[in-house]
Amino acid sequence: MLALAPGSAGAQGADPGDDKTVIFTPDDPEMAAATAQALASLDDFLALSEAPPSGTDRFKLKFKVRDGKVSEHFWVIPFRRTETGFVGILANQPEAVHNVVLGQNIEFTRGDISDWGYTRGGHQVGSFTVCVMFKKMSKEEADFMRDQYGFDC
Repeated sequence: MLALAPGSAGAQGADPGDDKTVIFTPDDPEMAAATAQALASLDDFLALSEAPPSGTDRFKLKFKVRDGKVSEHFWVIPFRRTETGFVGILANQPEAVHNVVLGQNIEFTRGDISDWGYTRGGHQVGSFTVCVMFKKMSKEEADFMRDQYGFDC
């Protein structure tokens, strides 16, 4: 999850259910580039998620929740489109915001999305922000997350 403390920091989790937090500044250029990459390919991902090919699963979206001056990014699994955006199950434990809870059914809009991902053949596809997070973790932590969740970055 990507949490933005009041104006200065953020945290990124690698996958739903993990407890690893890494801090980023809100204007981190690598995180901004990863988010831009995810958003540029969002339409293709959404089309794929509506008709998943054989061997794919765990389609997920990451989106921003705001609580006053604090925001935090969460994965939602599963998710579906609605008339006004999306709805899904919050898959991470909140750390910085207090207006949502793990397991909550939550609605959000396309403008709140910061990343997407899914698993194909045991490997992660997408999850661009997670690859940035690995650069701030110890080699041991990053290797564990790669092995545990199938990241190739």
